[in-house]
Amino acid sequence: MKKLVSSGKTVEEAVRNGLNEWGVGRDRVNVTVVEQPSKGLFGLFGGKDAKVELELKPDGAEEAVEFLRSVTDAMGLRVGIERQEGRECLLLNLTGAELGILIGRRGQTLDALQYLTNIVANRHSDKHLRIVLDAEQFRERRKRTLEELSARMAQRVVRTRKEVVLEPMSSQERKIIHASLQSHPLVKTYSQGDEPNRCIVIALK
Repeated sequence: MKKLVSSGKTVEEAVRNGLNEWGVGRDRVNVTVVEQPSKGLFGLFGGKDAKVELELKPDGAEEAVEFLRSVTDAMGLRVGIERQEGRECLLLNLTGAELGILIGRRGQTLDALQYLTNIVANRHSDKHLRIVLDAEQFRERRKRTLEELSARMAQRVVRTRKEVVLEPMSSQERKIIHASLQSHPLVKTYSQGDEPNRCIVIALK
């Protein structure tokens, strides 16, 4: 836990000085008064300033960003991290060159890094955080690819009247396939198998 001892002529001033040093708001710290101010002899000599100890409250989002910086630094990558607050999640978008190594085959490395980032964030948060990790809008491009794939496979099922079993996918990607075909008049989808080899089946209704 990050701590700081700060002083000032009053307790309020000591707190304010500590907040300015860290560059955070009052809601981000716990304050313990270490020493009350005193005026000294005749109010002139031996006076003491107030001392307070500030303890920085855990912030899951900041811890997540720091974790990503440490991982990318260890890999020798210069990566920017853009934060975008949403109603249901916090989006962290990675920018920079050579992001392919962070994305991995079909986003598998990105998914694994997202999983670890969520663990770190929620370990340092007093409320549940859902973090989505992206890299140069990879997830949107992948979503379009999966939607196009589901449309092609649905056509094949209708044409051949034989079900199609797709390759294993993450639960997030399976949801995209299910959603894409849920209103299709002729085919249905369901999942089969166990993680990490769980896959989607597209079949005639």
